[in-house]
Amino acid sequence: MKSLVLLALFVVLAGCSSVPSGSAGDWAGHRESGKASYYADKHQNMRTASGEPYKHDLPTAAHKQLPFGSMVKVTNTANGKSVVVRINDRGPFVRGRIIDLSKTAFSRIGSLSSGLLNVEIEVLR
Repeated sequence: MKSLVLLALFVVLAGCSSVPSGSAGDWAGHRESGKASYYADKHQNMRTASGEPYKHDLPTAAHKQLPFGSMVKVTNTANGKSVVVRINDRGPFVRGRIIDLSKTAFSRIGSLSSGLLNVEIEVLR
């Protein structure tokens, strides 16, 4: 009986989630704030979760939930610089980080030597 009650509670709470599901269009306007990191050089040409190879010179990124192909504006909250990236991978899987940027995308909004940036992301499409 307890397990049935717990299951029902879980279903109700899951239905209350503020995270959209479905296509990238369903996510348009979604915003998050947190930390951004970038891919290390050792990942160059390795396969991403979408199946395409990672290229540090392309404006791409990893996000835990956004659909592949989503276009996301990433803004460095310290200097106001922004870059638009395409989601093609999953991650980051480090607590407190919300997005992993390609090396080039990261360098457009901040210094690589910082390693992490405070950012706001907005799904464009």
